[in-house]
Amino acid sequence: MSWITARRRHPAAGYVILVLGLLLVGALYASVTGAGTSASASPPVTTAQALVSAGQRIFAQDCATCHGTYAQGTNSAPGLIGVGSAAVDFQVSTGRMPLAFQGNEGVRKPPRLNPKQTGEVAQYIGSLGGGPAIPSGAQVSTSGANVGLGQQLFSANCGACHNFVGAGGALTYGKFAPALTQSTNRQIYEAMQTGPEAMPVFNDTTITPSEKRDIIAFVTETRTQPNPGGFSLGRVGPVTEGLVAFLGLLLFMVLMAMWITGKKKGHSGEES
Repeated sequence: MSWITARRRHPAAGYVILVLGLLLVGALYASVTGAGTSASASPPVTTAQALVSAGQRIFAQDCATCHGTYAQGTNSAPGLIGVGSAAVDFQVSTGRMPLAFQGNEGVRKPPRLNPKQTGEVAQYIGSLGGGPAIPSGAQVSTSGANVGLGQQLFSANCGACHNFVGAGGALTYGKFAPALTQSTNRQIYEAMQTGPEAMPVFNDTTITPSEKRDIIAFVTETRTQPNPGGFSLGRVGPVTEGLVAFLGLLLFMVLMAMWITGKKKGHSGEES
C-alpha cells in the first residue's frame, strides 16, 4: 500500500481526482436527464420532410390567398385537402395554377413555378391527406403499349370531348376540352387520375393503369402521323374540312360574279 500512499501525495493527484469527479457527475447527469440519448431519439429530417416544408412555404406565398392558409378553401377557390399530389402537379405544371387573374381557370399557360417548386408544392398538398400520387416514370412509359387498343379506349372515353385525335373541342356552358398536343405523358395520366375541370375521373377500376398507358401511346402517336390530304386544319374532322371547302367555293363564286358584272359594264360603256 506504500505505492498508493506515495502517489496520493503526488502534486498532480488532486487534479486527477477533480477530473474523475467531474466525469462521474457528468455521467450521472446524462443518465438522469437523458441528454446522452437525445440526439438518437430525435428523428432525422428526411428528404420528404424537407420537400413538404419547402412546399408549404411556396404555398403560403403563391396559393394561400385563394385556397386558404391551411388549404381548407375559400370563397374564391376550393379546398385542396385530399386532392393528392397528382392533381397539384397537373395544375401547376400546365400553368393553370397559380391563376394569373380570376376567370382564367382551365387555360394552359407557361408554368410560373419550375419543376422543383412544383414537386415541393405537390408533396405538401399530398401530405395533407390522401388523393392520387404523382405517377412514376414506369407508370407513364409507353414502352410495349398497345396503340390500337389505346385508340379504341380513347374513342370510347375521350374522343367525344377531346376530338378523335386529341385536338380539343367546345363543350356546353362555355366550357371546352383542351387539346392534348402539348401534354406530357405524366400530365395525361394525371388528368385521367384526377379529372380536372369538366373532365370525369377515370380511376384504376374504370381504366386500368395498363390501359392508361395504351391511351397515352395513341395520343402521342397521332402527333407524328402525316396529313395525306394536305393541310391538317386542326385535325378536327370532316366538318371543318367541309366548311372550309364551302367557304372557299362561295368566295370564288362571289369573285367570279363580280368579275363578270364588271366585264359586262365595260362592254356597255364601249358600245355607247
